[in-house]
Amino acid sequence: MTANIREHMDIIGADGVHVGTVDRVEGHRIKLTKKDSGEGSHEGHHHYISIGLVAEVEGDKVRLSANADVAVTFEEEGDGKPA
Repeated sequence: MTANIREHMDIIGADGVHVGTVDRVEGHRIKLTKKDSGEGSHEGHHHYISIGLVAEVEGDKVRLSANADVAVTFEEEGDGKPA
């Protein structure tokens, strides 16, 4: 399934809410674009979502098995080290 995930695909929660945009897949997680990084101390940092949350890849969308507000809690800030 991860082979079907491409750059610039929308990531949508199970509730239909936009979570972010794919930058690329790194190991077992999806790296979000910096524009989806949040605000304040999180601004300008990449965030990640576990591949384990992906329910399906459909067209140009990655659909998650969790609602958007829950998926966001699974995001991890990048530490600059490869995954």
